[in-house]
Amino acid sequence: MTTQAAFRSGLLDAGTPLPDGLVDGNNAPAGKRYDVYRNNVTHALIAALETAFPLVAKLIGAQNFAALAPFYVRSHPPSSPLMMFYGADFPAFIAGFEPLAEIGYLADAARLDYALRLSYHAADVAPLTAHDLAAIPEQTLATTPLTLAPSTRILRSDWPLFDIWRFNAEEAAPKPRAMAQDVLITRPEFDPKPHLLPEGAADWLDTMAQGAGFEAAAEQTLGAHPDFDLTATLTLLLGTAAVQRPQNDLNTRT
Repeated sequence: MTTQAAFRSGLLDAGTPLPDGLVDGNNAPAGKRYDVYRNNVTHALIAALETAFPLVAKLIGAQNFAALAPFYVRSHPPSSPLMMFYGADFPAFIAGFEPLAEIGYLADAARLDYALRLSYHAADVAPLTAHDLAAIPEQTLATTPLTLAPSTRILRSDWPLFDIWRFNAEEAAPKPRAMAQDVLITRPEFDPKPHLLPEGAADWLDTMAQGAGFEAAAEQTLGAHPDFDLTATLTLLLGTAAVQRPQNDLNTRT
């Protein structure tokens, strides 16, 4: 009798022999049926990977993606029945895939694709609005960090990641600049979208994530990034529902 472990072990490797004891309804070896099932599973995972990483697929082309995907699929079976999480380690796989080593930004493009998917499936929360922010007493705001919404993601890249995404997603977009960029992903309504973060904004948000208050984080960020524009950053965050409204309303004024 075939065990589940033996059945699964050969699904993604065409060179694996038929599991011992696997028979069809006539009690004959089910080799052909298993091969068909194995082929269907592999192709389904490849199709899921292509759907999940559209920017990567566009950057290297459909033919090259079709050649790359089986290497990943056969060495990285799904670890969860929730296919929305499939491909979590695809960026790391790309980074270590020697034939693609010359495309240094490709792993970050995969990170962007995956972050967009996580943002899409994240929980809904009430966003912090400009009215909410204005209602917070200055002293309270100065010592309280802002909390990002569950659908918000921040990606730091040594490449012009936002420009690369925009050049491939929007018509008449300018060519990518040769500079590192930090990307904010938000989901103000139904579909997530990347935004270019101002200089120093990622540091400011990261400092607050570590527990620093609004004012202290801003001062620390300005020390490292004199051109940090707090107003522009807040405008972006509030306009894209990137920050969640605190459950206790931060002791706002009545």
